[in-house]
Amino acid sequence: MSTEQTLSTGGGIAASDMVLNIGPQHPATHGVLRLRLVLDGERIVTAEPIIGYMHRGAEKLFEVRDYRQIIVLANRHDWLSAFSNELGVVLAVERMLGMKVPERAVWARTLLAELNRVLNHLMFLGSYPLEVGAITPVFYAFREREAIQEVMEELSGGRMHYMFNRVGGLKEDLPNGWLKRVRTAVLGVRERLPQLENLVFGNEIFSARTKGIGALSAEQIQQFGVSGPIARASGVDIDLRRDEPYLAYGELQDVLRVVTKSAGDCFSRFSVLREQVHVSRQLVDACVERLEELPQGPINTRLPKVLKAPEGYTYAWTENPLGINGYFLVSRGEKTPYRLKLRSASFNNIQVLSEMLPGQLVADMVAILGSMFFVVGDVDK
Repeated sequence: MSTEQTLSTGGGIAASDMVLNIGPQHPATHGVLRLRLVLDGERIVTAEPIIGYMHRGAEKLFEVRDYRQIIVLANRHDWLSAFSNELGVVLAVERMLGMKVPERAVWARTLLAELNRVLNHLMFLGSYPLEVGAITPVFYAFREREAIQEVMEELSGGRMHYMFNRVGGLKEDLPNGWLKRVRTAVLGVRERLPQLENLVFGNEIFSARTKGIGALSAEQIQQFGVSGPIARASGVDIDLRRDEPYLAYGELQDVLRVVTKSAGDCFSRFSVLREQVHVSRQLVDACVERLEELPQGPINTRLPKVLKAPEGYTYAWTENPLGINGYFLVSRGEKTPYRLKLRSASFNNIQVLSEMLPGQLVADMVAILGSMFFVVGDVDK
């Protein structure tokens, strides 16, 4: 590997650009990501994200599993959004089959997707301040996460990888009294969340490290296909829950509010996450009310012993917590997909670093990287 250096002879002192490798990091952090930076003093000249350290070939593994087995693989690429990842697969297969899912399952899926969104956002609301030296917020965030985590675990038996979606509905019905416990957990989060917000947004050091730092324009967002909270923080008003409603979102338009900002900086991205937690909480309350009104009925559809999708292709995309998550399914009428291509949100969101980091200070790079809200498994697939 050769490194090109530019020498300066001004003042009789030789100087050169420095190549700095950030990472690859241990999986206990954001994941195994490497950034190759070329620096001029303390300022970044070029930045190259180098990915693939966690690549496990999920798309090829999909091709040798049947449609029931794929779900357990699909929920792992973004380990903070497991339930939402499962949705894309089952929605694609159900669309190929022309299957109508029971109403009770549709509303329960919507409820669980929004609870999963809250869990995802609370993780970043707690971990991002760590990037700029604030340790305390993560303890508040995990307190709130645990309240939601308990009801998710009670329902599915899993803390991270729920495996609760099924083609045609959900694994099983909601336990007795579970909706009441969800309502209590969400109410507790609503009452205590201002403590976390005041701790972070009232801190002038946090504001100084994030306001005006790492700004992304709407044009850059569109060029790189960035989506989710990062895109909306730059004024790109896109949300599939509103623009192409799936599940029960079409009936929740009066509750669903798409949060957007205009500055596109680190502070705006963090602010969008905070407000989206409140929107998701309101959507959860609406879903709970609807499920309490619905009569008892089936939560899934009876399937044949060997499930085969008819020959053809389809594309199913959802508004995952980190952005647009899509599955392009090609079937040849077998019990396994011929091709299943995954479009993950984090992959596009991380590629824009090559455009936004040049010109920034190395000290600000950490704050910018943390504000991109990515999961490396979602990048590498």
